[in-house]
Amino acid sequence: MTEQRRVIARVLSDAVDHPDVEEVYRRSTGIDPNISIATVYRTVRLFEEANILERHDFGDGRARYEETPDSHHDHLIDVHSGRVIEFQNPEIEALHREIARRFGYKLVGHRLELYAVPLAAGEGSEDQ
Repeated sequence: MTEQRRVIARVLSDAVDHPDVEEVYRRSTGIDPNISIATVYRTVRLFEEANILERHDFGDGRARYEETPDSHHDHLIDVHSGRVIEFQNPEIEALHREIARRFGYKLVGHRLELYAVPLAAGEGSEDQ
């Protein structure tokens, strides 16, 4: 692994958000200004192929990345700000397995992405 790839790996590892390639590039060049955007693209693709990174499309036209998680989680995406909230919910997980079972399947994986907007002042948290 080259030193530039180490920088990119560290940037991705330190990310608490889900950066796209351009953001990974911006953060990486803050550490090593000699890193090119092409190097970031190649490295991200390599990490994705090696299952080190997970790619997401949150509907904003940009591929976003996170380290492949140790445990499953789902995402809630604020469509106004682009903020991504990770969450886990055992009831949702059980429901996914039950739905697969009802159709005669054993669930082996899934992704759940919820797209939402912030509640307006005075709106309750109940479903609309």
